[in-house]
Amino acid sequence: MAALSKARRIVVKIGSALLVDPAAGGLKADWLVSLAEDVARMKARGQDVVLVSSGSIALGRGVLGLPPAELALEQSQAAAAVGQIRLARAYEEVLQPHGIITGQVLVTLEDSADRRRYLNSRATLEQLLSLGVVPIVNENDTVATDEIRYGDNDRLAAQVAVTVGADLLVLLSDIDGLYTASPALDPSATRFDRVEKITPEIEAMAGDAGTGLSKGGMKTKLMAAKTATGAGCEMIIALGSPLQPLNSIEEGAAHTLFAAEGDPQAARKRWIASMKPQGRILLDAGAAKALAQGKSLLPAGVTDVSGSFGRGEPVEICDASGAVLGHGLARYTGEEARAIKGHQSDEIEAILGYIGRAALIHRDDMALTI
Repeated sequence: MAALSKARRIVVKIGSALLVDPAAGGLKADWLVSLAEDVARMKARGQDVVLVSSGSIALGRGVLGLPPAELALEQSQAAAAVGQIRLARAYEEVLQPHGIITGQVLVTLEDSADRRRYLNSRATLEQLLSLGVVPIVNENDTVATDEIRYGDNDRLAAQVAVTVGADLLVLLSDIDGLYTASPALDPSATRFDRVEKITPEIEAMAGDAGTGLSKGGMKTKLMAAKTATGAGCEMIIALGSPLQPLNSIEEGAAHTLFAAEGDPQAARKRWIASMKPQGRILLDAGAAKALAQGKSLLPAGVTDVSGSFGRGEPVEICDASGAVLGHGLARYTGEEARAIKGHQSDEIEAILGYIGRAALIHRDDMALTI
C-alpha cells in the first residue's frame, strides 16, 4: 500500500472497541503490542506518527465499576480521569521497548476553533514530532462539555491531521471501508477501493454507529474525510481488529482510500491567504530576502507594525516600500509586536516579561507571493 509506506507524516485513529474488551473492561494487550510494532516500523523508516486514541472512558468505567448503560456527564468525566492515566501508561509501556518516547496531548474543540489556541497546539505537536516523540492525542473528556466537544475521535483525528500537516490519516475501524450500503443489512453491498470526491450520493450511503463502545459511524468518518482531504491529506478507512493492523493494510488488506485535494502545505497556504488581514507588518530588506529563502520572520527584521490584532490572527507582510509580500498568522498581538519590533529574539523576555517564541511569524504560517 503505497500511501502508507510513502507518507511523511501519518495520523492513526484508534477507537475504544479496538482497545478495550467490553466484557472485562481491560485493554486488549496483544493487539496494543502489535500496534506498537507497526508504529516502530514506521518510525524506523523516518515517518512521523501521531496516535489519536479513544479508550479513557471505557477503561475508567471498568475500574470504577460503572454500569454499561449511558453515563451521566459527571460519570463520564470521572471515568475519563481514571482511565486516561491508564491509557497513557499503556502506550508508554508498549512503545518504550522500541526506544520510542510518548507524549500525552489532551484537547477540546476550543483548541482548534480559537486561532491562538490552535497555533499553540500546532506548535506543541510540531515540537514533539521534531524530537521524535509519538504524541498520543485524545479529547479532554475530564473538562469538555457538549458545547466544547468534538463528540467523536474521527473528526478529532481529522482536525489533528490538518493541524500537523499530515499526508495521511488512517481510521482503524470495525469495517474495512466504505460500502454502497451497510454489509450487515445488504449482502449485495460493495466496497469502494478509492473515492476521488465525496459527493452527495456518497454521503447518502453512510450509516450510523454499530457498536456499543463506538460513538462514530460512517457519517462521522465521511465528515472526517471531507476535513482531511480538503486540507490535502489522504484518508484510509480499514479494519482495525487484526494484529498489526497497519502492516495488514500495507500488505494489501481491504480498505477504502479517499484521495486528497492537493497537498497539506498548499491547502494551508490557501487557507491563510483567504483570511482578511487584521494588521500590517513592514520589513527591512534583509528580512524580505530571508522570507524569500524560506525563513521565518524574526522581530529584528520588522520596521513597523500597524493595526490591532491578536495572537494567531492574519496580517499583511510588506516590504520597505509597502508592497505586499503575502499574509501570515502572527504569534504576538499587535501591541506586543510593536514592542519587540527591531529587537533580537533573545531580548523578547526582557521586553515583554515572559519567554516568547523566537519568530514573530513562523514560515509554516505564511502564504507568500514572492
